[in-house]
Amino acid sequence: MRSVLSATLMMAALGLAASGPPARAQMTPPSTAGAKAKPVTTVPIRPAPQKPEDTAKALGQAERLALQSDLAWVGQYNGAITGDVSERMVNAIKEFQKSRGAKQTGVLNPQERGVLADTAKKKQESVGWKIVTDPGIGVRLGIPGKLVPQQASDANGTKWTSPTGTIQVQLARRKEAGPTTAKLAEREKKEPGRSTDYTVVKPDFFVLSGLQGLKKFYMRGTFRGDEVRILTILYDQATENTVEPVVIAMSSAFNAFPAAAQIAGPPPRKTVEYGTGVVVGDDGAIIADRQITDGCLTVAIAGFGNADRVAEDKEHDIALLRIYGARGLKALDLADAATKTALDLTGIADPQNQGGGAAVTSVKASVAQLGGGSDIALSPAPALGFSGAPAHDGDGKFAGIALLKPVQIAGPANGAPAAQAVLVTTDTVRGFLKANGVGAAGGASDAKASVVRVICVRK
Repeated sequence: MRSVLSATLMMAALGLAASGPPARAQMTPPSTAGAKAKPVTTVPIRPAPQKPEDTAKALGQAERLALQSDLAWVGQYNGAITGDVSERMVNAIKEFQKSRGAKQTGVLNPQERGVLADTAKKKQESVGWKIVTDPGIGVRLGIPGKLVPQQASDANGTKWTSPTGTIQVQLARRKEAGPTTAKLAEREKKEPGRSTDYTVVKPDFFVLSGLQGLKKFYMRGTFRGDEVRILTILYDQATENTVEPVVIAMSSAFNAFPAAAQIAGPPPRKTVEYGTGVVVGDDGAIIADRQITDGCLTVAIAGFGNADRVAEDKEHDIALLRIYGARGLKALDLADAATKTALDLTGIADPQNQGGGAAVTSVKASVAQLGGGSDIALSPAPALGFSGAPAHDGDGKFAGIALLKPVQIAGPANGAPAAQAVLVTTDTVRGFLKANGVGAAGGASDAKASVVRVICVRK
């Protein structure tokens, strides 16, 4: 009976008559002749709610990598950081929401994403996280420099240790005839004093973890030809709350045989690179991304001509440019500080992102908090070209300058670094300008009138 009723309601919602003899469907009983027909109540068809997994898949690969990395840093995610969507990733999001007393939807809203990114960044800074290339072996890996500041190397590898020896990171290499990951894993399991409780063996790498004496250990190894390279992390059980999120990041960042370009460092900057600048003085003063304006043969401001870079803040990656003899410039008013964390970024996307055009557009983003002298995480990251864009809250008050930066990370060992965004806060921007004789008060309230395209031309 229920299925028949459901089918009838469905057809009613679609504007169809229920099946049955045509003559009877149109008959009107004598007792109701002339009476008004009762309105037919229809049941609207609602689309099925989107699953958290589907929402995550809609994100770009770079954002998924950054999301997994941040979840790992806050101790909620312990899987491989690949950018692939999984149930583990969704559950990690729910656990993060639960830890904040929020509804466990498995999908982060902009404010939650901002809090996560900001918390992860602080965790990275607290341990001194950095990606390095070991000069002796050529392995590329992540090292928590504040946890293991002492370093010693020889022909067989490198060792980083904490001052008291409670945390140790060992990078080793050796020659072995006909290695396979299965053979390597079995050999490492048999080392004296080592008890293994977790094993993963893949064709191209193996992972072991457990106890080694009184310390916990984590090991990841691989080979190429007859060269075996293994990363081992040892730590006292009393330090596991601090070390274990770092272990996940180190495992994902470990690249035993990086390509030559990765060994040499980050790839060279583009021959032509685009950013957004903010006019902060009617006399031609413009604030911009320091990285985008670094190493340029020429820095040009579209529509106004060449600019000189007259000052820089290396810690916060902002630069002060100046153009001379330009007319019609409208300085942005930086006097009122933003109080809301939901922001609008006003910038000029890279020409490839807008069909060769140069339109000024705005995009939404958010931060977990405002104020202070430290850069804060901004989410989601805007498109290329927006680096250097001003940010304002819903009341039109200045929040800072948005910059695009590479993730310092836990990403796939041989993948390109994802992009992340930070906000250089109002206090930092004002302090930099004041130190260079530029006032922050007065000027235009409409950011679109004060942004310009910055073009760097390199060799």
